[in-house]
Order: sequence, then C-alpha cells, then structure tokens
Amino acid sequence: MAVDFKFRKNAVSSLTNQIGVYILTDLDQVPIYVGQSKDGIRSRVSRHLTSARSDIIANRQIDVWEIAYVWAFPVAEKSEIDELEAVLFHHYDPRSQLMNGTLPRSPDVLPALPKPSQVVQVMSDAEIEDRKQPEQRLPRQASHYAQLVGHFLAVKNSSQIARAMDAHFDRLRKYHYNLLGRADPSVDEKEDG
Repeated sequence: MAVDFKFRKNAVSSLTNQIGVYILTDLDQVPIYVGQSKDGIRSRVSRHLTSARSDIIANRQIDVWEIAYVWAFPVAEKSEIDELEAVLFHHYDPRSQLMNGTLPRSPDVLPALPKPSQVVQVMSDAEIEDRKQPEQRLPRQASHYAQLVGHFLAVKNSSQIARAMDAHFDRLRKYHYNLLGRADPSVDEKEDG
C-alpha cells in the first residue's frame, strides 16, 4: 500500500507549532524516538517524516515507514525543553530502547510521566493495518537493519549507530517471531507424509 501523503500532510498540519518535545511512535504506539524542537514541533516532525532532517544520523536511525503517531509536549519556555526531553526519554527507553543518537542526561529524580497535550495519528488506519502484517514489517525491518550495519561498517563506527542497531535488532527479533507464529503446521505434516 502506498503512503497516503494527503492524510499525512493534513495530520501533521494539525500538530502544534509551539516549541517543546515530541515522541515519534510506531504502528503499535510504542515510542521509538524522543526529540525536541526549539523552532516548532510541527516543522520538526514534518522534517522527520520527509527525511529532510539535516542530522544524517537521525535520518538513518529512524525508519519513517514505522512512524504512525506523534505525541506532542509543548512548553512555554526554551529552558524547559532539555529537562522534559530527559524525563520522557528516561521513562520510555527502559521499556523499549529508543533510537535517539545523543542521550539526554538522566534526571536525579524521575518525576511522574507527563501526558502529551496532543496525540496525532500521521498514517491512515488502512496503512497502519497493512504495515502491521508480519510479511510487510519483517522484510522492511531487516532491510533497515542491514542498511544501519552497512553504515556502521563502512562510514561511521559510533556508539550512536550501535545503539540504533540494538534497537532495530530487538524490533527485528519481535517481528521475526510474529511471522513464525503464522507458520502453517499442516504444511509440515504434508512434507513428512
């Protein structure tokens, strides 16, 4: 199924353009990246989704094919952004490793998890359902993982890329087992008989 660019453009246009922190989540609403924007959440997210980020590492680490939801956490002052990003990162990273390049400092005390002021679905329901299929998701994840490995070996052997490789490998393993769970045991019986 092709990307519904009209849906995505309309969805992104509904995001706040206040400064703050945002979370990119996958098809299952699992956070995969926590970012900050000092020039407006909408414009930063738009650059992610079009791979127009100037940060080549962020472009390689995140597979935009998986991004289906954006959670927005606007703030009033730029001075609040770093702390909020750190809180969100350190709440979500232990649950499912995030693909951030630079890791925010760990807060001395982790406060309660704030709720997003906006949750915007940036992919149509039909696209989400199609992409959740293991026969779609596993090959895509395998391809992205292979690209990261190639970049790590040929261009930049860094801890940031290694961390992204770990996160993608964990996802690859999950999608692998989801696909194996769909194996048809009757095929094995026919081959044995």
